[in-house]
Amino acid sequence: MLSETFTLQEKTLGRMLDEVVSRFPDREAVIYFDTGVRQTWAEFSRDADALAKGLTAFGVSRGAKIGIWAPNVPHWLTLMFAAARIGAVLVTVNTSYGGRELAYFLKQSDCDTLFLAHTYKDHNFLNILESVVPELRERPSDDLRSAGFPFLRRVFLMEEEGAAGIMGLSRVTERAGSVSDADYAARQAAVAPHDVVQMQYTSGTTGFPKGVMLSHVNIQNNGWWIGRNMRFTAEDRLCLCVPLFHCFGSVLGVMAAVNHCASLVIIDAFNPLKVLDAIQKERCTAVHGVPSMYLAMMDHKRFPRYDLTSLRTGIMAGSVCPPPLMRRAVAEMYLKDLTNCYGLTEASPVMTQTTADDDFARKTETVGRPMPGIDVLIADPRALPGRTLEMPRGTPGEVVCRGYNVMKGYYKMPEETKEVVNADGWLRTGDVGIMDEKDYVIINGRIKDMIIRGGENIYPREIEDFLLEMDKISDVQVVGVRSRRYGEDVVAFIIPREGVTLTRKEVRAYCKGRIAWHKVPRFMAFVDSFPMTGSKKIRKYALREEAERLFAAAAAR
Repeated sequence: MLSETFTLQEKTLGRMLDEVVSRFPDREAVIYFDTGVRQTWAEFSRDADALAKGLTAFGVSRGAKIGIWAPNVPHWLTLMFAAARIGAVLVTVNTSYGGRELAYFLKQSDCDTLFLAHTYKDHNFLNILESVVPELRERPSDDLRSAGFPFLRRVFLMEEEGAAGIMGLSRVTERAGSVSDADYAARQAAVAPHDVVQMQYTSGTTGFPKGVMLSHVNIQNNGWWIGRNMRFTAEDRLCLCVPLFHCFGSVLGVMAAVNHCASLVIIDAFNPLKVLDAIQKERCTAVHGVPSMYLAMMDHKRFPRYDLTSLRTGIMAGSVCPPPLMRRAVAEMYLKDLTNCYGLTEASPVMTQTTADDDFARKTETVGRPMPGIDVLIADPRALPGRTLEMPRGTPGEVVCRGYNVMKGYYKMPEETKEVVNADGWLRTGDVGIMDEKDYVIINGRIKDMIIRGGENIYPREIEDFLLEMDKISDVQVVGVRSRRYGEDVVAFIIPREGVTLTRKEVRAYCKGRIAWHKVPRFMAFVDSFPMTGSKKIRKYALREEAERLFAAAAAR
């Protein structure tokens, strides 16, 4: 493992960016590959300052929640650092959300400012927002009044120019001149390293989506060590094709790169040929992705045509990484320093990671060792949440961690926070793991029922509660089934109401546009009843076994 003493860096994201600009002002910082937008560190910092001043002029206060609902479009990162500079909290929104999920997010987060893309592919963000907040059609977008969402005051489009009566980014930066340099400096000086800088919504280890509060210290330090374990320098160029609204994009990608002055080549959304093209043309040295992304690239018939010899490192994570796939990526994509890591949003997110120095077996068969500054152990789940008793090495138990990386809590959910972070500061993951004598960790599965599909956390109860609102459904249980492409896929066992006919097509039509596409069950089975225990509890494990029997072959294709 890379040998270095851990020292907690207590700095804000704004200060981190200033340090990079002072070292490499004219080196390329951000390249949005799809649009051709390119910025040096100095240019990027100036744009972040202008946007931060404009937000201040519009009345965005310290601690205010700024939502961003857009794919990896130009100025996504500008907004991320602009919000950080003035002490606002960037709240990321999953781009696959439908109206139901957006409404929950807006209400639960107390979001007062929302930036969104107008459209992307077949997803019309503005239409969905207007269906949820109809007042937007009648009120100025910078002076919104909504009965359903009293905190929401401002809506802006991520495009340079506004559309459909909604102000664009340029209208925000135009206001920058109304804020003096002295006032702006005072605003930045008031931001503290341990302030919350991001909220990311996740199903977490229990229940309905929660806003995970992460501080500057949380994600800046985690990003520094992620990049360090990959041996990032200012000479590196990271191809980032995972969503920025996830920790995978914003921390494993952005924080790891900026901490080490590496350039970011950003793809708006994953497409195997687009990513391969970007790696070749931009001579990227690193690429991040979930296993299915690597598989899609290497399995593409045009893969052999691309020159990927510039690659050296990257991260394969987000769901279980099969060792054969890791070995194939190392061999076929020149990723000799490819790393694997493990964590969750509540842990900022990485707890363990392999490094460039690890031997091949460790890199491909484990998720590495605990990150510096983070204690990780395998606990006896029977002792949790009150006590934390360590299991013997080589014995399965629940993975828990403690350190600078543990979230500040779930927003407005103190009881739910206590369920996963005990009085001694140990964060429960809900995952089963084993730690060997050398501190390497292997993840075996999950204690809870959460499904991880292509890096997306899906909690079955949320889908069950949603489907139960359909008139023709009497009861439903949702489980996961192993999938070659996504790690897991969603299966729904449905009991139709008596006397009605229900089809898979009807269920999918009911889901379309109302819940995120990745939560829509790929497989469905219509049944008369569920397997029960003697105490009339549903035997969910039996349903998982049945899902494997019915759908494993199809999911493996």
